[in-house]
Amino acid sequence: MSKESTPDAAAAARHARYGRLPERIRFEDMTEEIEAGPSDAKDAYDPEGSWTYYSCLALDLGL
Repeated sequence: MSKESTPDAAAAARHARYGRLPERIRFEDMTEEIEAGPSDAKDAYDPEGSWTYYSCLALDLGL
């Protein structure tokens, strides 16, 4: 890096190489509002059936 380069010269070189930055995207354009509907019964919590998804290494090994 030479001592002759200044921040303005570096900025000019960057602009010559890459050009302009794209326009900024507004936050409103990045988000979408969707109304949530009622949840399905299959997604509801089932305390009696929840043991089927329990995983324990000791139980798997038969200890």
